[in-house]
Amino acid sequence: MTLHTTELTGRFITPAHSEYDEARAVFNGMIDKRPSVIAQCETPIDVAAAIRHARERDLDIAVRGGGHSVAGNSLTEGGMVVDLRRMNSVTVDPDMKTARVGGGATMSHLDRATEPFGLATTGGRVSTTGVGGFTLGGGTGWLDRKFGLACDNLLSVDLVTADGDLVTASADEHPELFWALHGGGGNFGVATSLTFRLHDVPTMTAALLVFEPEQGEQAIRSFRDAIAHGPDELGGGVLYATGPEEEFVPEHLQGSLIVLIVVTFIGIEEQARPHLAPILAHGPAGEAIMELPYADLNSALDDPPGHRNYWSAEHLGSMPDAAVAAFQAASAGMIVPSASQNALFPAGGAVGRAETDYPVPWRTAPWVAHPFALWTDPADDARARDWTREVRAAMKPWATGNVYLNFIGDEGHDRVRAGFGAGWDRLVAVKRAFDPDNVFRLNHNITP
Repeated sequence: MTLHTTELTGRFITPAHSEYDEARAVFNGMIDKRPSVIAQCETPIDVAAAIRHARERDLDIAVRGGGHSVAGNSLTEGGMVVDLRRMNSVTVDPDMKTARVGGGATMSHLDRATEPFGLATTGGRVSTTGVGGFTLGGGTGWLDRKFGLACDNLLSVDLVTADGDLVTASADEHPELFWALHGGGGNFGVATSLTFRLHDVPTMTAALLVFEPEQGEQAIRSFRDAIAHGPDELGGGVLYATGPEEEFVPEHLQGSLIVLIVVTFIGIEEQARPHLAPILAHGPAGEAIMELPYADLNSALDDPPGHRNYWSAEHLGSMPDAAVAAFQAASAGMIVPSASQNALFPAGGAVGRAETDYPVPWRTAPWVAHPFALWTDPADDARARDWTREVRAAMKPWATGNVYLNFIGDEGHDRVRAGFGAGWDRLVAVKRAFDPDNVFRLNHNITP
């Protein structure tokens, strides 16, 4: 294959290159695809040249930011990867409270750039997640109950289309495209930069409360009630997990199944304490309560890369005691010890109140159950997948049917439709306008 490397200020990497295997490694260790070329782009012009190169040769195109797609959509077998990781700059305007973020930046790049100004915006709960894919899929995290989803804070997107055109989408420019980028994913082009609204977040309070499994139901119910009656500043989640080797985890629970209740609060510990009190009354086996910068919180629970991964989710219309019991029972089948988690995250607040028609129908669900299987032994593949599906089945009686597509892999066309909801036909129209040949199809695809 002849590579027109002079068209790229970055690099083309092929299988013969010494860095090829490192360049194609993604978060999910189960993904072992071998692209024919990886275009490590440094500018939007590079991205346009890479797309042109691939289309001239009829190569499938995968777009890589953080590489966290559990289905492996950041890679392609035999095609081209448009690798954005070198485009990771973040420019903060503290006076306007905005940040312009490169399409290859991770949450860590964004969080650390805004931290000196006491500013932040809703980000993923894992700092290695790519900002672009996370936001274009909707984007839920520790701050969303106060400030809305990541896409709610999106002011504009610079995009390279399937024809290699450079366009800007905002409320004033290409407004239909801008609407579609609020949840429609990478279906319409390659996002080379995104501009966000920032908010004052001078400090966070975080509580990591460890409970024995048999304490789980009572503790979760208290957390549920605290969220229901608490302010938008209050958030967090429930994680059934393997007890880590940390000082705040009792030695007898390290390496065993625990219930970890994570309580987050935008503000100082003194303000958070009244909301923690009902949960602390159940007598956690271990606890760590601290004030810390948001950037530190958003990297505190990072998942290890390179593990085998299988995830899914069910959004819940309610969380009665019976649902709490079902969630607890389903957690017992998780592989322990492992990096797996059975997560239960609250929404509500600004997420549920937002009066938008963006294609994120799951925003109205007050809770989401998110089985997140990570393991190392291929012999456990079937067991991990079965457990993930069992959690979904257990939560079905309370499920809304909608789904945050960033939380799942390839679960078929019906699930994709469920992720976009009533906005499907409108998304198809935007797809036809900007990518009628479905060049960008390695994703939760909207077929033109």
